[in-house]
Amino acid sequence: LNQMRSNPLDWRIEDLEVVAKHFGIEYRQHRTSHVTFRFPIPLPVPAARLIKPMYVRLFVGRMDEVKR
Repeated sequence: LNQMRSNPLDWRIEDLEVVAKHFGIEYRQHRTSHVTFRFPIPLPVPAARLIKPMYVRLFVGRMDEVKR
């Protein structure tokens, strides 16, 4: 999570899934091009290729809210 915070470039959806699983955040992908992370406000993230830094920043921000 700290690495994502300091450098939001070049992350894959599998990396976000590992972090979410570690912190007990549920996620799902049912026949769509997005993985939805189940925060209090769901966060859909495109699953194709590298994730845009905007989505990584949103993910890190939501993780910070949950960890408080």
